[in-house]
Amino acid sequence: MAGRRIPVRHRVVRRVGQLADDLGLEVYAVGGYVRDLLLGRPSKDIDFVVVGDGVAFARKVAKALGARTVIVYERFGTASIPYRGYNLEFVTARAESYREDSRKPEVRQASLETDLARRDFTINAIALGIRASDLGVILDPFDGLGDLQRRIIRTPLDPIETFHDDPLRILRAIRFATQLEFHIERRTKEAIRSERQRLRIVSQERITDELLKILAARRPSIGFRLMAETGVLDVILPEVSALRGVEQIGRYHHKDVFEHTLKVVDRVARVSDDLRLRYAALMHDIAKPRTKAFKEGVGWTFHGHDEIGARMIRDISRRLKLPNDFSRYAEKLTRLHLRPIALVEEGVTDSAIRRLIVQAGDDLQDLLTLCRADITSRNPERVRRHLANFDRLVRRIHEVEEKDRMRAFQSPVRGDVIMQVCNIPPGPLVGKLKKMIEEAILDGRIPNEYDAAYQYLLQIKDEVLGQETAGTRGGKPESVESEQAEQAQETPGSGA
Repeated sequence: MAGRRIPVRHRVVRRVGQLADDLGLEVYAVGGYVRDLLLGRPSKDIDFVVVGDGVAFARKVAKALGARTVIVYERFGTASIPYRGYNLEFVTARAESYREDSRKPEVRQASLETDLARRDFTINAIALGIRASDLGVILDPFDGLGDLQRRIIRTPLDPIETFHDDPLRILRAIRFATQLEFHIERRTKEAIRSERQRLRIVSQERITDELLKILAARRPSIGFRLMAETGVLDVILPEVSALRGVEQIGRYHHKDVFEHTLKVVDRVARVSDDLRLRYAALMHDIAKPRTKAFKEGVGWTFHGHDEIGARMIRDISRRLKLPNDFSRYAEKLTRLHLRPIALVEEGVTDSAIRRLIVQAGDDLQDLLTLCRADITSRNPERVRRHLANFDRLVRRIHEVEEKDRMRAFQSPVRGDVIMQVCNIPPGPLVGKLKKMIEEAILDGRIPNEYDAAYQYLLQIKDEVLGQETAGTRGGKPESVESEQAEQAQETPGSGA
């Protein structure tokens, strides 16, 4: 079981090892910390397994380090200590058993090897000695080191049993394969496919947490392809799974909507860590299966997929229990994602650009990032040509934006000024006049300046007020007119 020795330089790890020596306890570093140490990756979480009482040892470590907080989970024999930007977790070496309807285990104390065997994957089932007698010694009963070198995700025990007992590990396998860019071993992948329906007993919050970690990886497409291959996507995101095999014929896109979507997500991931933007990229064509229709001489069309997609995103986000801002943001970008491409095709006018700037608001740059990523094709020359056209559009947008200062656009003439100039009370007419001023600016008929907008108000107010008065006069119900006539007859000095 014991293998090679590696240097242990982390001061907190060495201090915990010294305390274990002082107390005569068997303590090891384990899990993700050891895996990342061997891979040369940074880690803020440091896990320790204690052959004995992990919670009691954690309290002593906290006292020795001067840490104020110890978070205890008595049922599982675990405790964690937030300390100087690290999270130190202490676990009592244990064995686990599961009920059929739950992924929460019943636990009992056990040996180190039994504890390593219950862990999810061999690359996380490696222990590291931290006491003076075994400092830096690797303990690796399931060849996790070999799997790290082979870049393989594999379970220490039977994968069917592993995933049946704790189906969240299905998504963890896919997440680790995505984050580390590893392969899932054949038997492990077959077990994922076999046990995927067990994911239905996992809380939605846990599933969404893993999905977002996959989406946060360098190449999220790895995870979504694995979920598609194993049928997991059908269980947790059937709307994305439905994109598979949906053909499209277009100048800007790959033929298959699923593959096109993954390409867009990866391209967005190259330039942005914003999870909301990556989620919007995943969702932007979500309604294409529902809107697909064949038009003679044109091919497949997807009319309305932007608006219908935005409505679908609201329902999907609610089911995933995502924050409201995630949903609203993805809905907005999906509604608008065809607009910049349409501007490229139709020819760009300043007024059209201004409307896009106003609609996108503070999310304009993100919309442009998504739209640029949305230009994909197997023909490199075609991509180059369309990207050049798109980049010209972006330059025009920035020119207009700079010139007009439109990002937070609203009428330079406020409602109270309109009421004063026109001698009208608050109401819809104020909004109508304000909207007319905004439209004149957006159309380029007047500059976005107070004086010009004020003069325009003076030009239009009499005509608008006259139309409103005429409409009001002509639209009176007979009962009101009769009532007014009766009042006039009863008024002294009316001439009756």
